[in-house]
Amino acid sequence: MADEDIVQEIEETPVEVEDDAEPEDMNAALQQVLKRARFHKGLCRGLHETVKALDKRVAHLCVLAEDCNEGAYTALIEALCTEHSIDLIKVPEKKKLGEWVGLAKYDTAGNIKKVIGASCVAITDYGEKSKALDMILGHFGRS
Repeated sequence: MADEDIVQEIEETPVEVEDDAEPEDMNAALQQVLKRARFHKGLCRGLHETVKALDKRVAHLCVLAEDCNEGAYTALIEALCTEHSIDLIKVPEKKKLGEWVGLAKYDTAGNIKKVIGASCVAITDYGEKSKALDMILGHFGRS
């Protein structure tokens, strides 16, 4: 009889679920997917890590900044993504991409002090499934 009381108490406690809201645009969806991938250690940041992930074909998605100032850099990433059939998304600013993948320093109030730009990021592990991930995969015609 004591076991039944414990079971009832456990069932009555509400479980907090993370709010998985529908993102309003592609950038918001990408930001959520990058955050989840970073939490699950599924990000490769920088040219060296990204090229290794693309060449080994372990990357599922590649994100490239449009304001990268090195033409050979973007040509290499685009060629590897095309050759290995890996999806590529371009974002306008490398500073914003750096902030999304955790390359930012914050002060005690939570304001951004410094952001290191990331010209290229590869996702090797999406983490758990979400509406944002469905939106990005739907953009490429995959489910």
